[in-house]
Amino acid sequence: MDVIVKGRYRARLAETATDVASAQALRHRCFRGGEGRDVDRFDTICKHLLIEDLQSGDLQCCFRFLPLAGGDQIDQCYAAQFYELSALRRFAGPMIEMGRFCIHPAVQDPDILRLAWGAITRFVDQQGVQMLFGCSSFHGLEAEAHAEAFAMLKDGHLAPRRWRPRVKMPEVFRFARVLRTRKPDRARALLTMPPLLRSYLAMGGWVSDHAVVDRDLNTLHVFTGLEIGAIPPARARALRMVAG
Repeated sequence: MDVIVKGRYRARLAETATDVASAQALRHRCFRGGEGRDVDRFDTICKHLLIEDLQSGDLQCCFRFLPLAGGDQIDQCYAAQFYELSALRRFAGPMIEMGRFCIHPAVQDPDILRLAWGAITRFVDQQGVQMLFGCSSFHGLEAEAHAEAFAMLKDGHLAPRRWRPRVKMPEVFRFARVLRTRKPDRARALLTMPPLLRSYLAMGGWVSDHAVVDRDLNTLHVFTGLEIGAIPPARARALRMVAG
């Protein structure tokens, strides 16, 4: 994937160990707080995408992604630690797992998220990817703080049964069951919905029927999937305009 420049930002793949270390430092700041590096075994098998300020060179956003040839490789992914994904083994096309998406906490610019999606769109088109997936995280471990968002997910965004992940971890919040009678307030739900997850949903994405309690990262996360063929044509055209 070539460098993409839009406005004051550029998106590129990490090329050196120093690049990856910079991403790990930003991840630590965003997910754990303070100085340090967020490192795990998946860093060595993933590609890392960096979005930098053109003037300062500062890293503003990063995420990693793991290309898979098809569903028969699903057990190699990060999410397979937390979700029982045997249903997705039947998925025949190329897939990408996206993870550790974060934006520097001092930066609030929607162009960064647009550029991130443009960059992944270019890779999707180049490689013929047919599904994106990953874990979408809600900050904190209190499910009630995100109840409206979970109720909204339950009402209209659950995974199709043919792909739906099953429970694997001992500590989960089964929101589809617990909130089955709750009608969400959409405006309030969107206030606590992670921006990346909002983007997935706007493109036709879906989620697991439960959230995993991740005490290591102090988050609740849901498995999130997006079949490329389900993206509305107008949205796909807008993404490709950014991708260039």
